[in-house]
Amino acid sequence: MALTVRIGKQYRNFTLDVEFSAGNGEILALLGASGSGKSTALQCVAGIRRPDWGRIELDGEVLFDSERHIDLPPRKRRVGYLFQQYALFPNMTVEQNIAASLGHLDRARRRARTAELVAMLRLEGTEKQLPRQLSGGQQQRTALARILASEPRVILLDEPLSALDSSLRWQLEQELRDVLERFGGPAVWVSHDLGEVCRSCGRVCVLEGGKSDPAVGIRELIERPGTAGAARISGCRNVVRACPETEPGLVRVPEWNVKLRTAGPWREGFSLLGVRAERVRPAEEGAENAFPCRVRRVMDDVSALAAALVPEGAAETAPSLWMELDRAEERALTEGMRLWVSVSPEDILLLKE
Repeated sequence: MALTVRIGKQYRNFTLDVEFSAGNGEILALLGASGSGKSTALQCVAGIRRPDWGRIELDGEVLFDSERHIDLPPRKRRVGYLFQQYALFPNMTVEQNIAASLGHLDRARRRARTAELVAMLRLEGTEKQLPRQLSGGQQQRTALARILASEPRVILLDEPLSALDSSLRWQLEQELRDVLERFGGPAVWVSHDLGEVCRSCGRVCVLEGGKSDPAVGIRELIERPGTAGAARISGCRNVVRACPETEPGLVRVPEWNVKLRTAGPWREGFSLLGVRAERVRPAEEGAENAFPCRVRRVMDDVSALAAALVPEGAAETAPSLWMELDRAEERALTEGMRLWVSVSPEDILLLKE
C-alpha cells in the first residue's frame, strides 16, 4: 500500500505545489515553518480541501485527478486524520467517540471492537469520561482509537504534539510511534520540530512557501540540505550570500569579508553558503579557514553556550556568525573580545535559494 501525491492549489497570495509519497509502513514527515502549506497539503489528501490540479493515489485507487475529474468525498477515501486539537465530540464519552466510527457493525461487534481499541490504546478506566475530563495524552489516544476504528488505509497527523506540554511530548511521541508501527500502513506526520521528526520519521519532505523539496533521509537533510529553506528548517543558523572565486574550491562571503575553502565544487544555481553553529570552532591563527571575529553577544542555553560573532571587516549590516559550544568544551567568552574561529571545508554547505 502506498500514497502518492502531486498537487497544486492557487490562493490569492500563496501557491501550493507539492509532491511526496509514503510507502507501506513508512512514516513520512512534512517539515516546514508555519504557513508553509503543510496542513493544506494534508487537507487535500483527506478531501477537506480540493486541489486545483494534480493527482492523489492511495493503494492503487485514484482519490483525486484533475484531468479525469475524479474527486472522491472524504468518507470514501478511508483516510485517518488526527487534527491538532484532536476534534473529539465534546458531549460523547471515550467509548462513544470510538464507537462513532463503528456504525457499520452490529451492537455486539461494535462493543467488542471498542473494548479492543480501548485496551490497545491503554484507555481502560476512561471509557465513561468526556474529553474535557481527559489529559492531553488520553485525548490523543482516544482520537487515535477513533481513527483506527474506521480502518483507514493511511493516517495523517497534523502537528500531533503541538497541543501538549513539553513535559508530556517525549512520552506521547513514543506512544504515537508505537501506534503507527502497529498500524502498518503509510503515515504522513506534519511538524515544524526537527527533533520530533528525527526521532519519529524515516524520510522528510521540506515545505517552504508552499513548495516541496524532494523527500530525503533525515541524515541527508542535515548533512546535505541542498536549499536554503531545507538548511534553515534543519537547524542551520548561519545562511549567507556567497560567490565563487577564480581558484577552484574557494568561495567568498562578501558580507563577512572572508574567503573559505570548500570540500564540494560550486555548481550552477548555488548562491548561498550555510554553516551550522556547532561546526564553527575556536581556532588558532593560521589554521585552515580561520578568521578573526569579535564577540557581539553571548547567550547561555540549557545545554550549550551560543555566541553571536562579527567577522573582522564585515559590513555593518552583516548577519552574525553563530557559534555554539557544548558544556564539555565551554570556554570563557565575553562581549567585545577577539577570537579566531574556523570552519572545516567539509562542514560548509553550498545552497540554492
